Amino acid sequence: MLRFENITLSCDRTLIIENVSVEFPDKAITTVIGPNGSGKTTLLQALNGSSTVNSGKIYLDDTDYLAMPPRKRAQLLSFLPQVRSTLPTIPVKTLVEHGRFPYLGFSRKMGSEDRKIVAAALEQAELTDYATQSVDTLSGGVRQRAFLAMQLAQNCDYLIADEPTTYLDLPSQKKILSIYSKLRDAGKTVILVLHDLTQALQISDYIVLVDNQKIIASGKPEELINSGIIEQVFGIKLKQFEDADGKYIVAKV
Repeated sequence: MLRFENITLSCDRTLIIENVSVEFPDKAITTVIGPNGSGKTTLLQALNGSSTVNSGKIYLDDTDYLAMPPRKRAQLLSFLPQVRSTLPTIPVKTLVEHGRFPYLGFSRKMGSEDRKIVAAALEQAELTDYATQSVDTLSGGVRQRAFLAMQLAQNCDYLIADEPTTYLDLPSQKKILSIYSKLRDAGKTVILVLHDLTQALQISDYIVLVDNQKIIASGKPEELINSGIIEQVFGIKLKQFEDADGKYIVAKV
């Protein structure tokens, strides 16, 4: 299990989150939600070093995560950030191969098992036909799947993704979330940041609600919906519907 204990975080020497504790259930999809600027991204960026841990501990399976060598961390937990200032002008397959770097020696020469994992990641992300195409020429949805395939090639039990569906059309969003759902079903632990409340509440097994740089509530989606805390924080009304195809949640401003 991944857990934060009394974590205080800063970015660029500015205190963002103070004395926060939270646990993320194993083999489940947990989504961190909250208004813009609430501290969602800062919270998770403690895992990849983009935010500074001023105090507190992070434990991964009861081991001090921050004390691990970076290479060991990368073999256990993969982090897919949202912001990319530049796009690599390399083939998709080469990008996906970067996911194997934590396992390779100084020469970064891949073996047969590494190549199998890369091929499987390309197939899982439905990118086999794009393997030789340059990443910077891809559409937004396909490009996001390329970065997701790199994360898959890292072959970790814990996968973190910050807003993986932002700016994508609905079919692309559905495909990305479907891949993460299948990873959860395969026994992986998935932690997402999502802006779309209906997506978050429908795909997640567990929700962490952040507001004003604090964790306001956490629990199963039904628990948080029934408590009214989500409506209070976002200033919305949540409506639930059900038919033969399943349950639906709609957020009304």
